[in-house]
Amino acid sequence: MSALTTESQSLTEQSVAVAPLVLLSVVDHYNRIAQDTKKRVVGVLLGERIGKSVKVTNSFAIPFEEDEKNPNVWFLDHNYIEAMGDMFKKISAKEKLIGWYHSGPKLRASDLQINELFKKYTPNPLLLIVDVQPKDIGVPTDAYFAVEEIKDDGTTTDKTFIHVPSLIEAAEAEEIGVEHLLRDVRDAAAGNLSIRITEQLQSLQGLHSRLREIARYLQNVLDGKLPLNHVILGKLQDIFNLLPTLSTPPTSGQSSFSTSNSFGQSHHENALSKSFTVKTNDELMVVYLSSLVRAIIAFHNLIENKIENKKESALEAKKSVALTAEESSAENVEQKDEKMDESK
Repeated sequence: MSALTTESQSLTEQSVAVAPLVLLSVVDHYNRIAQDTKKRVVGVLLGERIGKSVKVTNSFAIPFEEDEKNPNVWFLDHNYIEAMGDMFKKISAKEKLIGWYHSGPKLRASDLQINELFKKYTPNPLLLIVDVQPKDIGVPTDAYFAVEEIKDDGTTTDKTFIHVPSLIEAAEAEEIGVEHLLRDVRDAAAGNLSIRITEQLQSLQGLHSRLREIARYLQNVLDGKLPLNHVILGKLQDIFNLLPTLSTPPTSGQSSFSTSNSFGQSHHENALSKSFTVKTNDELMVVYLSSLVRAIIAFHNLIENKIENKKESALEAKKSVALTAEESSAENVEQKDEKMDESK
């Protein structure tokens, strides 16, 4: 058994908020240096510490090389870190060096050694692993702090990384800027329809994962594995209250509720169902008209193709007739010449 020191215990209570600009910078760094390779990229994190919260607002790349076979052999240009750090201090004194990042996607054997180097610039450097090629929908970051574990006998201490929660957080102005940037970097070959379908698919996949988490939590509460939290249940109830009640309108043989409240609710549900039906019919009409136009254009092209083929065949027939006439006239001339020669 082992225990954490008091300082290490305080680090486990930290939370990390990462700005979207940092993620874009890391992905750009990876695409420029190590795309389609097994290498990882390393850089410096800038930000500030506010109580138990660590805000990562900026970053910059640094030269880094390592031996894939021997994890103890690596190179990191600390002179470059100091030069870039001084430049960023002149631009924004609020942003300080708080840690480092790499493209992972998991912890490496040399991470503790590199982390010790960064202690030269900050007492408790933050390690942020950014998954530049995520396979699952979710937060593509993992935050770690290096801590010391004391054994029960108190003889030696072991250093290891402990995971802390991280999230993506941005100001309103930054969200607008990132949205415009993402519009520019989208695939130019993809049409608007494919982009919309892809975005909706990603949104639905994210919603599905969140619903599975909620179902897992509620099942754990029912099984007694987790205590009942009224705050969380209240939040879930607020979400359920926002969901519309989709029901089909009552037929002529069915009767609605007699009370005024029930009548108002039934009227609202019928109007909502009707609006969904009208919207669906409008979209289906657009699809139907598009299919008709596509069929008419294809039929028109077929007719034009037949007309062109008929014209080409007529021209070829005329050319063949003209060639035959020329050949026959040439033969007649030759015969006349032969007769004149014989008469002489």
